[in-house]
Amino acid sequence: MDEVARLLTLLALAGGALTLVGGAFAYHLDETRRIRRTLAQGLGGVPQPLLVARGRGTGIGFDLAAGRVAVAWDKGAWRLDYRLDELMGVELIVDRQVAARAFRGEPRRPLDQLAEPQDLVRLRFVFDEPGHPDFELDLWRPEDEGRRGRFDAHEALAEANRWMARMEALLRRANPARRAAVATPVRAPPPPGPLFEDDPLEDDAEDAIT
Repeated sequence: MDEVARLLTLLALAGGALTLVGGAFAYHLDETRRIRRTLAQGLGGVPQPLLVARGRGTGIGFDLAAGRVAVAWDKGAWRLDYRLDELMGVELIVDRQVAARAFRGEPRRPLDQLAEPQDLVRLRFVFDEPGHPDFELDLWRPEDEGRRGRFDAHEALAEANRWMARMEALLRRANPARRAAVATPVRAPPPPGPLFEDDPLEDDAEDAIT
């Protein structure tokens, strides 16, 4: 009986260890956390505000104090860094049509159609950089319905509209002074330290889209 008890104890410990390791890997490889880490590497701090298109592996983050913008794709494997004054405007695309628009030096075109989207909700950020002039985040597609952690069509449209208002305010206040620069895609390095080390950047930010 003692041998059986020891065997059962060892099996329970092994199962617990595997569960712990699996949970740690899942936490470490979570899409939102990976994108946030990548953006933080480009900005030099926690991105605020931050928008992640869950299920697409893309995100955009800002450091308003430093006047920096970073975008990431391929679940955080790649990143582009811009100055805030290179952000020229934002378009809200609903069902393949531009539904709202905010650009520097132009009157805002607000969202006036609140019907539920059928095909797509997308934000397109436009930059004054010839090599990489825009960046798109699809906040909703029909296949997202019912999937955990993703917006439904109404939520995606509301979130996109909030971001349009936020970007309009930012564009009005941003410093128009410009310098010549070329944005180059950067492959994001793996995060430093052991797998189980706490990430202080992650403690300061929410897992949800902010």
